[in-house]
Amino acid sequence: MMKNYELNLFGVKRELPFIDLEDNLAFASFVIMGDTELIMACAPKLAEKIGDVDVIITAEAKGIALTYEISRILGKKEFIVARKSIKSYMSGVVSVSVHSITTSGEQHLYLDGHDAESLKGKKVCIVDDVISTGESLYALEALVESAGGIVTKKAAVLAEGNAAERDDIIFLQKLPLFQKTDDDGYEIKES
Repeated sequence: MMKNYELNLFGVKRELPFIDLEDNLAFASFVIMGDTELIMACAPKLAEKIGDVDVIITAEAKGIALTYEISRILGKKEFIVARKSIKSYMSGVVSVSVHSITTSGEQHLYLDGHDAESLKGKKVCIVDDVISTGESLYALEALVESAGGIVTKKAAVLAEGNAAERDDIIFLQKLPLFQKTDDDGYEIKES
């Protein structure tokens, strides 16, 4: 019976708490934001797998620090962050809607017109912390494409559940989904 899921990424261990979903399903909560040690272990491995791209984009907020480090390693002068709300400094805004396993309800992603312009005709890599249902990824792809960018890579630290079966994403490790047991513990859900 598991009370937490032990994750080991390149020698960096973390105990991930379980978050219940519907139908006795649960996921192990992975938050890389603010975890310098984990970012420093994972970013070089992802950067190596990502390779040659023109622009890197992520959605706020959990992927920002990871994307910064990957961008730095790849020698990029900047990266783009899709925002979850329109800020007063933004003009010529491009937007899409998204549903995510970790966010209830519909959310929107927005790009400032200047950022959208910098994607036009460029090879773009989308970076996220975890790819699960793929909804956030689809929204970022739609955002990049609506700005005229070409998504050539999609990368995350972890691929959760069935996402690990996808052949169009780059990831470092599979993160299983879990089911609740009769004794209030958790076990790995069989596919």
